[in-house]
Amino acid sequence: MSAILIVGGDRLGNITNLLQDAGYQEIHHVTGRKSSEAGVKIPTGVKMILVLTDFVNHNIAKTVKSQAKDRALPIMFCKRSCSAIAKALPQGVA
Repeated sequence: MSAILIVGGDRLGNITNLLQDAGYQEIHHVTGRKSSEAGVKIPTGVKMILVLTDFVNHNIAKTVKSQAKDRALPIMFCKRSCSAIAKALPQGVA
């Protein structure tokens, strides 16, 4: 079972369906707008991190990027649109 952490975006809409179709059964989401979320921790079992660049606090993005690097997790940065995410998703990873 693959899990993904999404940082950013108030609502995910069809992004959830896109990720489930790509094989991610577990989807964790942090809006990333509030500075109080700066202490976010990457849940165990997460195989990929997706940062929605147009809807995220920069300090939170920096924190998640650092944690991902420490755990050798792949991290993608893209806009909040299904087409942008579909292009950025690695094929066959999930």
